[in-house]
Amino acid sequence: VELETLSYEHWRSVVDVNLTGAFLCTQQAFKLMKAQEPRGGRIINNGSISAHAPRPFSAPYTATKHAITGLTKATSLDGRAHDIACGQIDIGNAATDMTLLMASGIRQADGSIKSEPVIDPKHVAEALVYMASLPLDANVQNLTVMATKMPFIGRG
Repeated sequence: VELETLSYEHWRSVVDVNLTGAFLCTQQAFKLMKAQEPRGGRIINNGSISAHAPRPFSAPYTATKHAITGLTKATSLDGRAHDIACGQIDIGNAATDMTLLMASGIRQADGSIKSEPVIDPKHVAEALVYMASLPLDANVQNLTVMATKMPFIGRG
């Protein structure tokens, strides 16, 4: 949806799901992780490469994914004293129902429609397992998993 025709309701819906939802989960996780014995734990936020290189007409999504990066950093800092580690995984073109358009073609920054490669979601799962398996004295602050040939580096 073009920015000038984007409804407030659509904007609010994306913000509520992508950002407010993550904040509320983080808030509850902090309460539990601070109170448990042994205290602490790990939070892994779902970011997106869209925060680094957005697609056309993605303002709400891109803005919330930028905000997730800020939430991740603030959570990492605020969690230090309580043995709570927080990291973020930025996923690009994992083959799911959400990326079905990638194979047939998706709008590029220059307005053209091009097919893009995707990766098997198992690679994302393996990256998450790695992040989660670390001891709490080690953290992957940010990790990007994407199709090697997707137009991210050099997009635009």
